[in-house]
Amino acid sequence: MNKIENRTFDQLRIGDSASIARTLTDKDIELFAVMSGDVNPAHVDREFAKSDMFHKVVAHGMWGASLISTVLGTELPGPGTIYLGQTLRFRKPVGLGDAITVTVKVAKKNDSHRVVLDCAATNQRGEVVIDGVAEVIAPVEKISRQRVILPEPEFRERGRHFRRLLERCGGLEPIRTAVVHPVDEVSFLGAIEAARAKLIIPVLIGPEAKIRAVAEKAEVDISAYELAPTEHSHEAAAQAAALARDRKVEALMKGSLHTEEFMSAIVSEAKLRTARRMSHVFVIDVPEYPKPLFVTDAAINIYPTVEDKADIIQNAIELAQALGVEGPRVAILAAVETVSPKIKSTMDAAALCKMADRGQIAGGIIDGPLAFDNAISAEAAETKGIKSPVAGHADILVAPDLDAGNMLAKQLEYLADSQVAGIVVGARAPIILTSRADKPLARLAELASLIWTAPRENKVDSCRDLLNTGRFDFVAAAGGL
Repeated sequence: MNKIENRTFDQLRIGDSASIARTLTDKDIELFAVMSGDVNPAHVDREFAKSDMFHKVVAHGMWGASLISTVLGTELPGPGTIYLGQTLRFRKPVGLGDAITVTVKVAKKNDSHRVVLDCAATNQRGEVVIDGVAEVIAPVEKISRQRVILPEPEFRERGRHFRRLLERCGGLEPIRTAVVHPVDEVSFLGAIEAARAKLIIPVLIGPEAKIRAVAEKAEVDISAYELAPTEHSHEAAAQAAALARDRKVEALMKGSLHTEEFMSAIVSEAKLRTARRMSHVFVIDVPEYPKPLFVTDAAINIYPTVEDKADIIQNAIELAQALGVEGPRVAILAAVETVSPKIKSTMDAAALCKMADRGQIAGGIIDGPLAFDNAISAEAAETKGIKSPVAGHADILVAPDLDAGNMLAKQLEYLADSQVAGIVVGARAPIILTSRADKPLARLAELASLIWTAPRENKVDSCRDLLNTGRFDFVAAAGGL
């Protein structure tokens, strides 16, 4: 109906009725919670709701009551109605998927244009879930207006790409991982969370007294985990690198020690290095972007040369492929879309595109220079007349230098409400560099990414193939180095 009309006091008859029907969805619950601030876990926490008295997520009681107000204000009596009072009884809970029909019926007409209406809400089984009585002042003048079309509310599903990645890890075996110097609560619990999620089998390496103290403080029983005591963090890093070198652990995970100290122990082990330059990739779950976004390099190579950037791009392409992105689209970023000798990043982009044409960079679709807006927005690219298979559809964003890459990734994290996990490619042993700022989902996604980059025909095979094949070398990191 394009029009919304009322029934005046004089037009109303005892027994007149009107109804509307709605089906409860997740969006209804979320929107009502946002509007009202009511975050009762019975409505918004699925895990809690399973153990609550109803054993399921239920609607806010006032969500159903608000539908009564909708009928009164839009159908009967309709526009011009003044709501005076309402009595309600909540008879049964309303769960997700329940189809609710709300009906109001004129029961009494009083002086001063007051009307009493019986109100009831029933579910698809005919059961009354809400009933009561409303009192209103009915309009005395006829009102007919064009019905206002409301915008569709947009809900940003945070972390959806990361959750899918974690779900895919359900059939994979955990990786035996050396956790180096986990003597603070953040690094210790990060390892324990990963173990509980069956992503790693931790080997705790560091001063025994300190590790046990942090475990006791966190109320975690570590009797099921292997503990390799050392005197200090430097020895812990060296012992972990040696274990990785000898294939006695399959991955390394940084605890409470400086990244430089941790990485120097790895670099000193020749068997843990590769010919390709190490580079950093942020894997970013942006709520407003339809797919995971890869940003590189944001933590290792400060002012990379064209040769460095070729390795950086190849690393990112192989990482994206390992995570299921076929033929990733690579946007080489600059401030402008045209090549200019005055702007080095545009010259680098031109050279890199030609290298890709000649097969020196393979596996992806590469274009540049592209400004950020044209790389991720097809509308922006069209407005500027840019014709490119990458523009507006980029999977990988290649920053001109570390400053730009780091700021871009962190702006997406803190201003666009994104989840950010970091990967660094270029070492033979998988290495996880945790950060204090990591969100729990991002921290687990780093480990899930670590597992899924294993080059196996059958992803449900043991993750031990990762080191044995030598076909893909990478380091997983969270945050900057």
